[in-house]
This record gives sequence, C-alpha cells and structure tokens, in this order.
Amino acid sequence: MFDLITILGPTATGKTKLAALLSESIDGEIISADSRQIYKDMNIGTGKDLADYVVDGKQIPYHLVDVVEPGYEYNVFEFQNDFLKVYNQIKKRNCQAVLCGGTGLYLEAVLNGYKLLDVPKNKLLRQKLEHLSHIELTKVLRSYGPLHNTTDIVEKERSLRSIEINQYKKDHPAETKFPHIESLNIGIRFQRQTVRQRITDRLKQRLENGMIQEVEKLLQNGLKPKQLTFYGLEYRYVTRYVIGEIDYDTLFSQLNTAIHQFSKRQMTWFRRMEKKGTIIHWIDGQSSESEKVKICLRLIDEKKR
Repeated sequence: MFDLITILGPTATGKTKLAALLSESIDGEIISADSRQIYKDMNIGTGKDLADYVVDGKQIPYHLVDVVEPGYEYNVFEFQNDFLKVYNQIKKRNCQAVLCGGTGLYLEAVLNGYKLLDVPKNKLLRQKLEHLSHIELTKVLRSYGPLHNTTDIVEKERSLRSIEINQYKKDHPAETKFPHIESLNIGIRFQRQTVRQRITDRLKQRLENGMIQEVEKLLQNGLKPKQLTFYGLEYRYVTRYVIGEIDYDTLFSQLNTAIHQFSKRQMTWFRRMEKKGTIIHWIDGQSSESEKVKICLRLIDEKKR
C-alpha cells in the first residue's frame, strides 16, 4: 500500500496537468513540490499554470502555491513542515494526497525523509568565515559534500548560510526524523530532443506573454536585482535584460541554454534517486493525456493489491 502519489519529472513535461487529471479521477488534492511556485506574484517565470488545476470546469484543490511574498527566502525545512501540515489535513478529509513537482531537493526531503532542521545563526562560525573570498567560501561549502543546489554559491550570504547549515548537521547528527511516507512515484519523460523543443517553445511563449513585465513589476515593487537571482534562471536572466546588462537576443539564447542544462541536471538528480533506492515508474510523455491517466490508475491498482 501507499500513502502518497508523487508525479515528478524535468521542466516542461506536463506534470501539473497530469496530477490534476489524475486527482480528478481519485478524489485527490495536489501538494506542489516546486521551490519557486511557493511565491506570490511570480507566475510566468515560475511556470505557475493555474489553469492546469481546472479539469472539465472543476477546480482541483492545490496547496503550497502562492504562500509567501517575493523577497522571502523560503527553504526546505519550511517546506517539510508545510508539507506535513497540508498532508495531514488531506488525510483527515479522506482524500488522496498527490505530490507534484520537479524540485529534486524538495521531493527527496519527503520521499527519503530528510531530517528536520531548524538551523540557528552561528555567530562564531560567521566571524571565522567573513574574511574569506566568495571562491574560498565555495571551496569550504564543497568540502561538506556535493552541492544540492547551485544557488547556494550565487552570492556570499547564501554561501555563508549553506556552510552554517552543513556545519550544524555535522555537529548534530541526531535530530528529529521526518516521518516515513510510502509513495507511489510516477515520472514523465520525453526523448531529449523533444524536451529541448518543448523548453524552447515554452520560453518563447512566456517571454511574449508577460515574463519581462512581471520582472519589471517585481523590481518596481522593491525587490533588488540581486534578490531576483535567488528565484531561478528566468528571473536571473530577465533581470539582467531589464537593467540593461544584455540585449534581447542574448537573453533568449543564454536563458534557453541554461534551462536545457537545468533539465539535464533534473534528470541526473532523478537517476541518482533511483540508484539510492527510490522506485520511479516512468511514463512516455508522448502518450495522450487519457493514456497517461490510465497508466497511473493501473499502477495505483497494482500497488493496492
């Protein structure tokens, strides 16, 4: 048996649509595992396609979307706590929780039961590190092991915070465990060339439909250009365009390449999850929506036996 259904996959593979269609069939509620869709007023750049949550005129319940204000730095510890609150509420309603997203760290935090850590500021450690250059801080951070998130080395403050968290883990090996949740994991994947085309087409659409204006509004509302780098590739590159660092052709070319590279990293993450024991049932993304739902329902039925 299982407690959770997880729909995962790299960017631009139609995860939300499938999760909504499946939820409509099984009385499900969706919990987003997207580290950027948690933010209000950041819709186009995060791929927050809210229309996907409507199936045949019916609004599918969804959670952990539009929860915090732009400028706040939400983290995986908060996600774990918020996930558990929502998950337990869904169970009390006797509905099926469906986790959906492509943020590998968030997915693993639930599926592999990462330890819950609320790491306090370490003033003594920060005093020892403050004189180090950004490059030196990156070396220190890498000494703890592979980086889970490359945004940890985008700026000095994030590097300091990541070192702080890693040192805390090292000093406090025994922490409260995240509860074990049995999940049926379903992934969507396409042939590499198809994914590349889908990413390029989607980027063109987003740029034409207001992503630049969305970034301009965020800047007008008080966010600093440096802050926007925290929120992912789209905001990083579009901000550079808006403030005049690059022209439009460079924006499109560099951002398109960066998203393709990000998609490859996502698949690498999922393969690593499989090597560590996470079972993922992969569905061909070229299948029709109805066929995908049928495959999911068959997997659910098999798992229940």
